[in-house]
Amino acid sequence: MFSRWSQENFFSYMMHQFGIDKLLEYKTEPIAETTRVVNPVYRELDGKIRSNTSKLARRKATFGALVLEGDLEEEKVKKYERTKAELQEEISFLEKETDALKTRRKQCPRHISFAELPEGEQFSALANDKKQIVDTIKMIAYRAETAMANLIKPYMTDKRQARALLRQIFASEADLKPDEENKTLTVSLHHMTNPVSDRIVRNLCQELNATKTIFPGSNLRFVYKLVSD
Repeated sequence: MFSRWSQENFFSYMMHQFGIDKLLEYKTEPIAETTRVVNPVYRELDGKIRSNTSKLARRKATFGALVLEGDLEEEKVKKYERTKAELQEEISFLEKETDALKTRRKQCPRHISFAELPEGEQFSALANDKKQIVDTIKMIAYRAETAMANLIKPYMTDKRQARALLRQIFASEADLKPDEENKTLTVSLHHMTNPVSDRIVRNLCQELNATKTIFPGSNLRFVYKLVSD
């Protein structure tokens, strides 16, 4: 159960903060004829069975709760018997119809190949090659965020706010200064909203500088700092 909660929390965060479920394009691509899909006939029968089962449960509950109370007046008894008979007839009809639908569902394959779909039921799929690449990049970004969150948590009183502070850092302005002579690329972050956050950012900069990361495709080493440092 804890594992399931972790997964749900992860996808909730990724959808909200990283847009992992957003549509990137409207390009479509054909589906292979051998792809297994849900049989529309089976789906329709299954839907009717579910609907009838729900109706049956309600009718039976009403039938069981119907009790003749008070004086046994002739008109009252007739109404009671008529209501009971109508409910019994409806229950009997629904049961027979449901049994017939279940028999048909047993004889109907649940999945068929895409080529077996009626022409009016066939469809195209959204192209997912670009989405897979972008989602991979988002996953890498999430892992980088997680690593940085673990770096700044020791310096925070409320460790639950680590990701919120990182999002604030990501959204703030920064100055980039390449230095070919010293082979550095200095990233000067602007100050946060309070001194406590600035202190945490300074510690993060020290941690990141210790990795001596090189900017991809160059020989420039990242140097992180606050603009006033």
